[in-house]
Amino acid sequence: MEVEITTQNFESYKNGDLPLVVDLWATWCGPCRMVGPVVSELANDYEGKIVVGKCDVEENDDIAMEFGVRNIPTILFFKGGKLVDKFVGAAPKAVLDEKFKALL
Repeated sequence: MEVEITTQNFESYKNGDLPLVVDLWATWCGPCRMVGPVVSELANDYEGKIVVGKCDVEENDDIAMEFGVRNIPTILFFKGGKLVDKFVGAAPKAVLDEKFKALL
């Protein structure tokens, strides 16, 4: 299951007990629509181990600016409240799965 990441709830998810993966996307972004279903599958695969969130950069551009995101899709990986990895662009599930595994 995915959660919606907003400016209002980002800090609480980032500093939560579980690692956090944030998919930064926009409705007009073609590659984002390709990556979105893959991230959703991984969210189900890692439920209870990793919190997976979607963040619409059109509505929450301050989060994208804080982490220097210039291209989407960008996936941010947080552990212990700290950014530990970043992935830009589309990728197959196996590549993203390795990034998720590295968070555990």
